[in-house]
Amino acid sequence: MHIRLIAVGDRQPSWVDSAFDDYAERLPRQWQFRLESVATMKRQKNASADASKLAEADKILSRIRPPEHAVLLDERGTQFTSKELADKIDGWQTVGEDIVFVIGGPDGVAQSVQARANTCWSLSKLTLPHGLARVLFAEQIYRAWSLMNGHPYHRE
Repeated sequence: MHIRLIAVGDRQPSWVDSAFDDYAERLPRQWQFRLESVATMKRQKNASADASKLAEADKILSRIRPPEHAVLLDERGTQFTSKELADKIDGWQTVGEDIVFVIGGPDGVAQSVQARANTCWSLSKLTLPHGLARVLFAEQIYRAWSLMNGHPYHRE
């Protein structure tokens, strides 16, 4: 199983990169985890948010391979406990699915990305800055790995 994160937004504050990298480096090598950034579309003066979302969607969808299990991170998605997330990842791993997680841009994602998603996961009902969502995502993926492997990082 391989895991990727496709995230819209090419520039993050240094604290985001540092915290994200700290958790990403802890993940098992066999997952071959990597982050793929998609540039945020620059909005023209009178352009709609929909135009930006459609342009970003084209870039996102071009990076998702057909057999991958796509998980869209969205505040309207299903919330999981850390244990439930670990069980989901373990299930996907058991059947040999590669997983791609997607964090959309500041205006969200187009319907075409939502339609491609196999799972829609909410980190929180709160609206989060994209950098913070990246860090929370990386921490929760590491926590899921620790639960799956009996590592003492997670405490009940």
